[in-house]
Amino acid sequence: MWLFCNMGEKRKIDLLVLSDIHLGTRGCRAEELINYLRTISPNKIILNGDIIDIWQFKKKYFPKSHLKIIRMLLDFLSKGSKIYYLPGNHDEVLRKFNGYGMKNFKISNKVVLKLNGKKAWFFHGDVFDITMKYSKWVAKLGGIGYDFLIRLNFIVNSFRKWRGKEKISFSKYIKYKVKEAVKYVNQFEQISLGIARENNYDFVVCGHIHHPVIRDQIIKGKKITYLNSGDWIENLTSLEYNNDKWNLFEYDSNNFKHLKKERSSTIDKSTNELFESMLKNFKS
Repeated sequence: MWLFCNMGEKRKIDLLVLSDIHLGTRGCRAEELINYLRTISPNKIILNGDIIDIWQFKKKYFPKSHLKIIRMLLDFLSKGSKIYYLPGNHDEVLRKFNGYGMKNFKISNKVVLKLNGKKAWFFHGDVFDITMKYSKWVAKLGGIGYDFLIRLNFIVNSFRKWRGKEKISFSKYIKYKVKEAVKYVNQFEQISLGIARENNYDFVVCGHIHHPVIRDQIIKGKKITYLNSGDWIENLTSLEYNNDKWNLFEYDSNNFKHLKKERSSTIDKSTNELFESMLKNFKS
């Protein structure tokens, strides 16, 4: 499904939704995301929170691959793509720039777009998280623990791969097997759908809980589609909207074997100029 007709051809996407990339952490799967971004040409992009993990940001750990993702997104901008950045809890410092915009780039806490006559509501979702609202230090502690679990998982899976065994995911097992976690996910979805119904939205698109899904539900006689873009730590997923249809993209390394490693950056000069211009605007 995700193979390409011509080796150099990029898939055109009307709207791309990415969230929970967590750049700046060891759990981030930057190389896989780079492969994905190299093969698509999106018209609009929603960066739906937790793109840069500012909670755990350290100057000594921000690999070139993480920086490249930022540069690739800027390259999309320079080529005419429109990007909406909706900060999440891990990059909430950017919320003070709510309403900031230049050229095709805008920072906002939420976005409502018309998609073929239907209203789509985009927001990160941490507003529904009680630990975020009342015990932020607990949430931050949980974030550190999660990153440690991902790093431990990487070591274990490297050993399992050497032994010829399948990969396992500690955090997925914990999240999907613990009853309270399942209950939380269900509550998160129901609250989102309820508010969407009150506002007559047709689609509600979130991130935050790292649980990729597309699901229709009838709420008070109206069909509403709940979508979550997942993450680029474990699930490696995004949402794509094309020809009035939503699809959940799931990364499969077998579909990207044809890609050759880039020896040098293909980011053009206009991207660097745009980056410098954005930095200047933020500092002022």
